[in-house]
Amino acid sequence: MGQLAEFAANHPYLAIAVVATLTAVIFYELKLRTRQGESVSPGEAVQMINRGALVIDVRKTDDFARGHIVNARNIRLGEIETSDKAVKKPKNKALVTVCENGADSAKAAAALRKAGFENAVSLRTGLAGWRSENLPLVQ
Repeated sequence: MGQLAEFAANHPYLAIAVVATLTAVIFYELKLRTRQGESVSPGEAVQMINRGALVIDVRKTDDFARGHIVNARNIRLGEIETSDKAVKKPKNKALVTVCENGADSAKAAAALRKAGFENAVSLRTGLAGWRSENLPLVQ
């Protein structure tokens, strides 16, 4: 332990860099662990849908018409962000938000959780990940 203190005293910039890197890694890991409940994989989404979760597709109407998850509702992101009445379901209902790549749906899920829908999650990889797992879409 004495050698470690001596090394740190002789190389302060290197010691600071090691501490900063370790802090960044810990922060990043904690951030990932807290966000896991906010998004789900396509397989987890299928399980939630089979248990009765409502799917909210936040893409444009034209994109929605070209293909969407079965029984999904098309509610635009802007509508969700501006009105907590956009989703007319009980606040304890499980919701899965979907977009093309997962970015807009993450924003929608966060807005829904802020509005009191504690079981709102985002499809982590969006419909791109859904398609890559060969899961069905309807038109």
